[in-house]
Amino acid sequence: MERASVPKGWRCFVCDLVRVRKGTGLVFSEDSIGCRGGRFYLGYDAERFPDFRYFLSYGKPGVIEGERYKQTPEIVDELDRGTARMPATGKHIVFKRWDRLTDADSPDAVVFFARPEVFSGLFTLANFDRADPNGVVCPFGAGCSSVFYYPRLEQQNENPRAVLGMFDPSARSCVPSDVLTMAFPMKKFAKVVGYMEESFLTTGSWDTVMKKIIRSNALNSP
Repeated sequence: MERASVPKGWRCFVCDLVRVRKGTGLVFSEDSIGCRGGRFYLGYDAERFPDFRYFLSYGKPGVIEGERYKQTPEIVDELDRGTARMPATGKHIVFKRWDRLTDADSPDAVVFFARPEVFSGLFTLANFDRADPNGVVCPFGAGCSSVFYYPRLEQQNENPRAVLGMFDPSARSCVPSDVLTMAFPMKKFAKVVGYMEESFLTTGSWDTVMKKIIRSNALNSP
């Protein structure tokens, strides 16, 4: 385990997770988050920064350049009014790769970085025990919101959903070109593991998909 370094300037939190995916566990604190969006979604900042409404829309001449992810500042305002504030529950946030977990660890969520064939399995498992078609949600937000904020929000629900994400153009430079994320709140993931052996994973249909996954892994291995 290492402490995430203090950034000298702006740094995307999702880029830091590259090291975690390679096997290095990282401990984040308020000082190690170098992005204002990351500070908000990880719970270190209770409110948006000044001129956020312009930053997410078309900007403000001479003040801030806009990302143009929303058409108008008014749409940003409405979006923000519906965004729950979730303060951090402690000073530190730990990210570890699954095979680096110990018996002392108690993760709040499991995040998969994967390609479409893998997601076909995860998506179908997430909907296996539901009568409604919405076992997976795909909310708009920064890349870090899809791997931390929204899974944490879902974890508070009695019947949490998985979160598909990493569509944020600002975070795409930090992940491979054909990879997205799906995050399972731990309550949801425990249920999924429990019914895997009675699911489609035992069928010939999934065997066919698995062959594609194996071929894809071989083609994309370093």
